[in-house]
Order: sequence, then structure tokens, then C-alpha cells
Amino acid sequence: MRSALSTFNEIWQSQFRTLFLSELQRFPAGTAFLIGCSGGMDSMLLLHFMAILCPQHVRAIYVDHQLQQPSQAWGQLVAEQCRQLNIPCIIQPVQVASGNLENQARSARYQAFQQHLKSHEVLVLAHHQQDQAETVLLRLFSGAGIHGLAAMREVEQRDHYTLWRPFLSLSREQIAAWTAQLNLPYVDDPSNQDTHYDRAWCRKDLWPMLQSRFPQMQQAVARSSYLMQDAEDILQDVLQDDWQRCGDSNQLNLQMLDQLSVARRRQLLSAWMKGEGQYRPPFEMVQCLQAEVIEAQADAQAALHWNQYYFVRFQGHIYRLAQSCYLASKQQPPADQQQICFSPEQMISLPAGNFQIQSAQVGLAWNLLGQKLQLSFRQGGEKIHLHGRVGRWPLKKAIQEAQIFPWLRHTIQIISIDNVMLGVFTPKGFWLAQSVYCEAGGWQPNLISQP
Repeated sequence: MRSALSTFNEIWQSQFRTLFLSELQRFPAGTAFLIGCSGGMDSMLLLHFMAILCPQHVRAIYVDHQLQQPSQAWGQLVAEQCRQLNIPCIIQPVQVASGNLENQARSARYQAFQQHLKSHEVLVLAHHQQDQAETVLLRLFSGAGIHGLAAMREVEQRDHYTLWRPFLSLSREQIAAWTAQLNLPYVDDPSNQDTHYDRAWCRKDLWPMLQSRFPQMQQAVARSSYLMQDAEDILQDVLQDDWQRCGDSNQLNLQMLDQLSVARRRQLLSAWMKGEGQYRPPFEMVQCLQAEVIEAQADAQAALHWNQYYFVRFQGHIYRLAQSCYLASKQQPPADQQQICFSPEQMISLPAGNFQIQSAQVGLAWNLLGQKLQLSFRQGGEKIHLHGRVGRWPLKKAIQEAQIFPWLRHTIQIISIDNVMLGVFTPKGFWLAQSVYCEAGGWQPNLISQP
């Protein structure tokens, strides 16, 4: 270890010191770090450096994707290095879902990281300059915009944690030289040579050809990613202003949206559709939203499905609905009735919302409490005589006048006794029906919250 430490000190006093110190200063003193270590050359060097620089604040995690026979042995190599460096090590097996293997393996890996990250820890990964340049090229080939071409950031704030890539400005050749100087063991994953995978093809076949023509390509492409990051930051400021002006995460005002330029409108729709997801929708999907939903005929019930959400238009707004919510509204509500009894101050949880029995200036007779009442879903064609209104009129018309969202109308329920309508539970509250059971100083179910 003394020899390795001496070699490390030589590296530290040369090029690496300035790089690492400037990055470490981003974090408060005493920050803890969780290092994602695959056993490869890059991550083993990172593990070694971090263990020497922050020996009391470092843990490592090896994610075993269980896709290759020697994966357990690679984990043991990581664990042995951690033992020698006297830092804790986590070995986490994962199951990789079917589909695009590269994407699914990445998803499983990050889920494992988040599972073990503590609230005060920073996730540290060993992506380097060539990884960055490859990412830019692959995203360019997929038709990415500024967000995609900005690629990876050295420090990235994600939803629940911070990600740090201290090697991002280092070349793979520099990393290889330092690894050789320190005589560090590491594994060569054979999948990195399998050109069936896009990144391996880019690295093995495309990269040498491009670099023979453009020797400084790696630095140039990586530099482009930093310029894109600046552009993305500027765009993000404009986007936030547009977002606040036009709506929120669940809905956008189409009149305000129409006041934006085509480019700003497209960017806002793209970010809004992404929501909390990891990736923005394809360009074509944003175009479909504009053409098939926003520009559809006023009476059309158009909906666009993407990434577990449905996008629908209603009353001059466009809404993003969870798939479960939208599909539930398309089901025929059950026709059978159920019996229900109420008591004073009782809390009732119904599809339309959470209600509480409370006294009211005008409400239902108190002697109805404790009696068996009938509760049924709206089937269509019902009429209601709303208390305070003249005459009976279609319940459908009352629902439309109240502008209850179409995708919530299936939650509406009618309460009655002996075929006399007492009222209606709706997402906008309880509607009292005029009947012989109405009295001054009675009770009503008041809407407390949405379900």
C-alpha cells in the first residue's frame, strides 16, 4: 500500500489534484459518497482514488446484473479491493427486465443505486470523456435535441440524490496510464466488444474510423456537449417562465399556449409530457399531441396515449391523466345498488372523494342517520330536482354545467331511499336533492378531499 500511496501522491501532485479539488469543493465538508463500481478499469481507479482521498466517507456498490457467467467473480474482485482499502462494499444482484438490454440493465442498475443511497450520500460514477463523446454521437443518431446532446453533466441533481462524475473531462488513455502506474486489477467485460450493442459498435467500429479522420474528435464532441449544456440551461429558464404562465404538471391552458412561438410551444409540450419520467417523448409524439388532440375538432373526444399517461383536451385546457384514471372512465359503472348507513361526523371514502357527515343549514333529516340507504352509480338518463332550483332536469346537464371532468364522471353516485333521490356524490361535492327528507338544520356529506 505504501508503494501505491507513493504513486498516487505523484499523480495527485500533477494533473489530478486541480481537477479533483475543484470538484470536491462543490460538496459540504463531511459529505459521504457511494461509488458505483463495476470492476472495470475506470471504476476501479475511481474506487482507489476516493478511498485514499475520503477514507472515512466512502462506500462502494457492485451491481450484479447476472447476465454473464463470471459476474459473481467480478463482484468478489471489487469486494476484495474494498477490503484492502478498508471501505464497506455492497454486492447487489438485480434482475434485468426483457426488452432493450442496454436500457433495461441501466434502469436496474440505477434502481439498485437508489435502493442503497442514504439521504446524505452522493452517487459517484466513473464516466469519462470518451463515454461522453459516445453518448453525444448515439443521441445524435437517434435525433435528440439540446437536452439529449447535452449528455452527461459532471454534477447532476436528480429527483432524490446528487450524481457526481469526476472523471468526465479525463481521456480513457489518461485513466489507463494511471491504472497501470498503480498496478490496479480490473476486469474486461466481454460485452464491451460485442458490436450487437450500440455503444460497443460505436466504440469498436465507428470510433477508430472517425478518429483517424478527426484526431481531436473526442475533445471536440465532448466540448459540444458542454456548449449544449449552456444552451439547455438558458432554455430551461425560458421553459420555466412559459410553464408557470401556461399551467402546471397536470394541465396547460391552450389559449396561453397558443401565444407562444412554435418552437417554445414544442419545447413546453415536450417537457410537460415527460413529467417525472427520465426521457422526453420522441419528436413525432409531440407533433401527434398538437395535431390529434390540441387541434382536434371542439366536440372530438381525442386522446393520446404515451408512457403510461393519456393526454386529453377539455374546456380550453389539455390534461395529463394517469392511465388507470383514464381507462377507469371508459368502463361501464356497475348497475347494482349497495346499502349504506351514516352516523354523525362519520368519514366516508367514495370514488368521488372523501366526505364527512356534518350539520348544515339545510340538509337531510336527522332520522335518516342509521337507516339503510341505497347507493348506486349513475347509469345515464337520471333527472334531479336540485335543492334551491326550480323543477327537475337531467343530471347529465347539471354535470356539464358544473364542468366536471369527463374522466371523473364515472365516480358519481346517487343516494336514495325507497326510490326517492336524496342527493348525488360528485367530485365537486354533494348535491342535495329536493325531497320530503330535506329539513332546516339537517345534515349533509361534505367533501373533505379528493380520493
